[in-house]
Amino acid sequence: MKTWLQAPVPSLPGQGGSIRLWDSARSELAEIPAAAEQSMYVCGITPYDATHLGHAATYVAFDLLNRVWRDAGSVVAYVQNTTDVDDPLLERADATGVDWRTLAKEQIALFQTDMEALNVLPPDHYIGAVESIPWIVPEVERLLDEGLAYQLAGSEGEPDGDIYYDVTEATRRADSPEAWRLGQVSHLTVAEMIEVFGERGGDPDRPGKHSPLDPILWREARLGEPHWDGGTLGRGRPGWHIECTVIAQRFLPAPFTVQGGGSDLAFPHHEMGAGHAWSLHHVPLAHHFAHTGMVGLDGQKMSKSLGNLVLVSRLRAAGEEPQAVRLAILANHYRSDWEWTAELFDASKARLAHWRNAIPQAPRGSGELLLAEIRKALADDLDAPRALAAVDKWADDALAGGDSEPADGALVTAALDALLGVRL
Repeated sequence: MKTWLQAPVPSLPGQGGSIRLWDSARSELAEIPAAAEQSMYVCGITPYDATHLGHAATYVAFDLLNRVWRDAGSVVAYVQNTTDVDDPLLERADATGVDWRTLAKEQIALFQTDMEALNVLPPDHYIGAVESIPWIVPEVERLLDEGLAYQLAGSEGEPDGDIYYDVTEATRRADSPEAWRLGQVSHLTVAEMIEVFGERGGDPDRPGKHSPLDPILWREARLGEPHWDGGTLGRGRPGWHIECTVIAQRFLPAPFTVQGGGSDLAFPHHEMGAGHAWSLHHVPLAHHFAHTGMVGLDGQKMSKSLGNLVLVSRLRAAGEEPQAVRLAILANHYRSDWEWTAELFDASKARLAHWRNAIPQAPRGSGELLLAEIRKALADDLDAPRALAAVDKWADDALAGGDSEPADGALVTAALDALLGVRL
């Protein structure tokens, strides 16, 4: 599947270095040294609706990491999926009378247009669940052969043949400090996992499963649902977690540097993905796991299921500038939960105008100093609010008067684009 277009990234004098990033699995700040190569997988959307600010905040956050690595001289391998067949997509297609393939294609195109508008650097590989099926089938067959998965007998109208990952057996086989054990990524208790599993795509109450927490690997074909040839698995479609694991292990090093996504993906999605990776190839999925906070509206988490969405495409259609939307996102630390408000957006539009007014008055010798401050802030757990505050002070000083230098204004413009992704 094609990814979106990349705008040129300005080159900057000097380069960044190592970065400290909060590792959710380790519950500590991890030092990620500068290296010739870095790699990242960020879980993509299920394309049944348009990009909301919660999505945008996640992709902008990991776009910062991508930019920091590039600024340090790294070649970055970046992969993102899109779950272009799944229950929510099929349900929305059925409710609206639109073919599910058409709906997915339309929403993927809209998402990619939103990402271009927000100046988010594209992944090197943008992979759909459907195109990954030929890679997934043999991996599920391997898990079955090794006794780490099982076929479930039908019950309550469900057909025979659904295949589940056996988390108890996978945890029992943990034979080294690096081996995956249930809870390693999310740090939730079993009771906590069961409580949220059903809310996040799981089926803890299904009869016959070895454990309530076993996730589905292959869903046997149902009447009226799309399905594909699964070889010895039978006709059906893949589960959600195995999709991302197989895509990541196909296109990235094993393990890759950072697994990214929203905090609601830590369990079950990243937890199970890490388990699949170890069971398949006896290597960790990723060296580090990083998660973004939730974005709220009117006191509730912004989500498609609740319908309380601020859509990037609607803001753009109303004539709002995407760079102001990006600044509103960057005003909040990526790990914090925050709320979208009219006041936040108004302040971000005013901030953008303030910076633009200051560029022609850039004080002589100020460009490299500000560049160093931005680099330092982003190297400290992607502290974008601190970087924005440094630019605010620089703009205040510039507009206070004094000797100006066009070259410094050009350097600041380039630094904001290259490091923060904000185009002036």
